[in-house]
Amino acid sequence: MATHATTATTGTTGTTSATKGKAPVTGRPTLSASAAHREMGRAARKAVPRSQLGEWSAPPDRPDPLATLQAQNTDRVTELVPLRYERMSASAFSFYRGSAAIMAHDLGGRPRTSLTVQLAGDAHLANFGGFATPERSMVFDLNDFDETLPGPFEWDVQRLVASFLIAAQHRKFPARDARTLVDNVAHAYCSAMAEFSSMSRLDVWYARISAQDILERWGSTMDPTNIEMFQKRLAKAQARTSAGAVNRYTRVGDDGELRIVSRPPFVVPLEELASESPEMVRAQVREVMDSYRTSLPDDRTLLLAGYRPLDVARKVVGVGSVGTRCWIGLMVATDDDTDDLVLQFKQAGPSVLESVTAPSRYPNHGQRVVEGQRLMQAASDSLLGWTSVTGVDGVVRDYYVRQLWDWKTSVDLDTITLPMMGVYAHLCGWTLARAHARTGDRRALAAYLGNGGAFSRAMVEFAESYAAQNQHDYESLMAAIADGSVQRSHLESAAKGSP
Repeated sequence: MATHATTATTGTTGTTSATKGKAPVTGRPTLSASAAHREMGRAARKAVPRSQLGEWSAPPDRPDPLATLQAQNTDRVTELVPLRYERMSASAFSFYRGSAAIMAHDLGGRPRTSLTVQLAGDAHLANFGGFATPERSMVFDLNDFDETLPGPFEWDVQRLVASFLIAAQHRKFPARDARTLVDNVAHAYCSAMAEFSSMSRLDVWYARISAQDILERWGSTMDPTNIEMFQKRLAKAQARTSAGAVNRYTRVGDDGELRIVSRPPFVVPLEELASESPEMVRAQVREVMDSYRTSLPDDRTLLLAGYRPLDVARKVVGVGSVGTRCWIGLMVATDDDTDDLVLQFKQAGPSVLESVTAPSRYPNHGQRVVEGQRLMQAASDSLLGWTSVTGVDGVVRDYYVRQLWDWKTSVDLDTITLPMMGVYAHLCGWTLARAHARTGDRRALAAYLGNGGAFSRAMVEFAESYAAQNQHDYESLMAAIADGSVQRSHLESAAKGSP
């Protein structure tokens, strides 16, 4: 599959390893079915021209962006909401990371194509990264699906290209280079979709980018310092396992068992929140685990049957997710008390896209996230599943479950160089196209996009206009913090400044 990654990412044409040497089968139908799908894409151009996707200006009746954020706080942990605003106020890019609901409203009110795919729903550049496949190789892919839902393909692309421009402005890259990054994302998406449109469904499904693919494709263009940094990040990622999580988050308690260390408000054991005994906590975790196991295949159920729960704690994660309930569960193997597993249980509410398109067809939002992730990723966590949990407040909430750490790594926006940002733009554009090609009509999409020129110009135009909108919204948040109408904590800065 390395050939797929290299060919599609660079936008060249040619034969991939999966199709090389295949002779046409005599007596098969002509390409009439394929042509019909491509005609659908060309018809979509007439309904919504590609240039129209680049247009953005705030309508007079645009909802107040801060009111949109405040509405999301209804079912969040009240004492954590100021921390959410602290993280969002760090920069215009941090604000953008937490503003998926605002952008969903903005995109939902615009003309949209009929080219439906499974959307990530929050496809900004920080929601891509590396992680381990079940075969224990490092791959690059989308890694956040909290907002996943079917919808028009362009919403994901617009969210992605705007994130690159805003991140480039955050790093103070020259404006011309920022536009080039956006152009790279859009062209990579278009060229990848063109190639996927000529591949079989199975070959599209198998396509992926590994860490080795990245080095083989771009290693010769990287200076030695960038290669060294890349390899160091890979080595660091491979240490991010359950064993690494245990070393970071736990200690041995008075009873000789591991316990999650309290570090409020970022990590708080359940017994501190609910005033319950460790035995009661374990009983609750066993009940949750029994429910979660029903979402897994039989082989994974057998795997998990070999672990027993030790402790659970609430953990603050992300930027936009701050205030939603996220838990980490510490497990140990029944036949080896040094064999640990750390799971993450993350609350899943309605997607922000449900307010502007059809609601999810799944009764459990944890299942919505899991099924969307399985559709879009080339390889997913072996322990990915879902459940519902009754909270300490008596409210039943949906969750999805995965390993806390499994070689996870992401881009460091504060240190990435401009050349490496260009490589990253290609990777993200290719990866998003692969996800959309798996779940949408890849031939219609390729026909709509054409050679990529008109679409790329539209994406540059949109990214510049929406980056300006995001800056305006960010300044509104900062003004609300300054006048006291929005409460921001200083917990993060205090924690970083402590010895």
